[in-house]
Amino acid sequence: MSSRRSVQYTTSPLLASRTPVWRSKFVVATIALGFVALAGRAAYVQVIGNDFFQRQGQVRFARTLELPANRGRILDRNGLLLASSVPAPSIWAIPEDVERDDPAVRTKLRQLAKLLGMTQAELDKKLEDEDKSFVWIQRQVDEPIAKQIAALELKGIYQRKEYKRQYPEGEAAAHVVGFTNVEDHGQEGIELAFNKALAGKAGASRVIKDRLGRVVEGVGEEIPPLDGQDIQLSIDSKVQFFAYQKLRDAVTSNKAKAGSVVVLDALTGEVLALANYPSYVPDKRRNLTGEQLRNRALTDVFEPGSTMKPITVGMALEAGRVKPQTIIDTSPGRYQLGGFTISDTHNYGVLTVEGVIQKSSNVGALKIAQKMTPHEMWDTYTALGYGQKPQLQFPGAVTGRLRPWKSWKPVEQAPMAYGYGLSASLFQMAHSYTAFAHDGQIIPATMLKSDQPAVGVKVFSAENASAVRKMLQMAAGPGGTGQLAQTVGYSVGGKSGTAHKQVGRGYASNKYRAWFTGMAPIGSPRIIVAVMIDEPSAGRYFGGVVAAPVFSEVVQQTLRMMNVPPDLAVKPLVLSDGVPESF
Repeated sequence: MSSRRSVQYTTSPLLASRTPVWRSKFVVATIALGFVALAGRAAYVQVIGNDFFQRQGQVRFARTLELPANRGRILDRNGLLLASSVPAPSIWAIPEDVERDDPAVRTKLRQLAKLLGMTQAELDKKLEDEDKSFVWIQRQVDEPIAKQIAALELKGIYQRKEYKRQYPEGEAAAHVVGFTNVEDHGQEGIELAFNKALAGKAGASRVIKDRLGRVVEGVGEEIPPLDGQDIQLSIDSKVQFFAYQKLRDAVTSNKAKAGSVVVLDALTGEVLALANYPSYVPDKRRNLTGEQLRNRALTDVFEPGSTMKPITVGMALEAGRVKPQTIIDTSPGRYQLGGFTISDTHNYGVLTVEGVIQKSSNVGALKIAQKMTPHEMWDTYTALGYGQKPQLQFPGAVTGRLRPWKSWKPVEQAPMAYGYGLSASLFQMAHSYTAFAHDGQIIPATMLKSDQPAVGVKVFSAENASAVRKMLQMAAGPGGTGQLAQTVGYSVGGKSGTAHKQVGRGYASNKYRAWFTGMAPIGSPRIIVAVMIDEPSAGRYFGGVVAAPVFSEVVQQTLRMMNVPPDLAVKPLVLSDGVPESF
């Protein structure tokens, strides 16, 4: 057996030939060189180029996950929710990983589209670009829907934890709280004004993900999110809702274009209610229009009309030019000035200063203003906040218009006495009346809850402020223009106003704004209420008829909610002369 193997070995040409020594050396050298190259490459990757390859690995697999902070709540003065955040996962996809050609997957995709309220075509459009590694399918879906989507177990479809805002008071408080966008950033109202405090600070977590987007492990230290602060407003949600409801009813019944109402606490300067109609639902804004979005009480300016007459009288009393019983002759109910005729609705003849406010005489107010210098009037208007942006923690509040006194001509100064020639917002109008309600001091207004009485700036003496309050009570009482402002159980005082709307450089003959501004109880005011109805068109347009009833209802309900004891015996209201007069 051994001899046969020996023969075969010696007779094989291949085995019998001698292999050159260099060939074996070459093979060994090649293998050695390969090992050296591998060792060199390993040294380069792990030592020399380590930083570069670490970065590349992190770019491909390491991710920093944002840990969203829970946005702070917005509360009313009693701790009731006006805005809060609830979990709302967002649905996203890696299009290239969604196996749309699989019939089973197509069935699940149809279920997904149905759950999201989308058409199949809309979903397919989002997924059709397979080059995309990320696409939003739908942001902030309800949590029950998100759970049903997770149960489908669709490859390539993922969820991200997010929050969305809810607004329990809906359209009643929309212009106060505002809203956030899909990124949870404040866009309007308190949500915008206090966005930084409400938003908090997002946290972060460094993780390693695989190609399917799944977290494999956490790396580094996790930074927890810092939730946003709660903001407690001065708003009383019950007062807010009631005021909005009565405003909405008045706008609808008078076939008006819009309306606004402001309720202030006369002791603290807190805004108890601020409502506009038309309004909107903050978390359902798909068909939102500019008309709904406008916060008219703060952004719309107008010529205040007769609601300025008490201010004209107040400044004349303070300057010592008149007293409450000073006689003013308004005959014959007209006054010629610089080619213009200023008229009253009736010839009131001889009136006292009190009677000028009670009857709302334009001629009487003009003659009182003529006793003042432009500088004196401008100083008082400015002290009351006209021509200045309200110092309020709220976006969008406008300045209004009050020209420098040096440019006033007599024909321009006179109309200011009864509210023409300057402009202001409804909020500015309400705020200025705090000077009468707070013993001559105008107090700062605030949207935040405050338990301390406000410290104001003196504009009128307490005696003159009291005298004007008496005149306001006369204007809202028998023989006055605002009798429909009377309310059961509480004494009230206020001034109606009606003015033609400006159109271009002139005034529309058939378009009006009607308002009523006043306070209650008149002896020691607790609240100030201002109401504006824009373009009433149901046959009535006077402030004493259109706006005063809203004032009456809001005053009565608000004082009851505040537990303010009635200061009048309850008795039926009797109008002295039927429907109140125009201005």
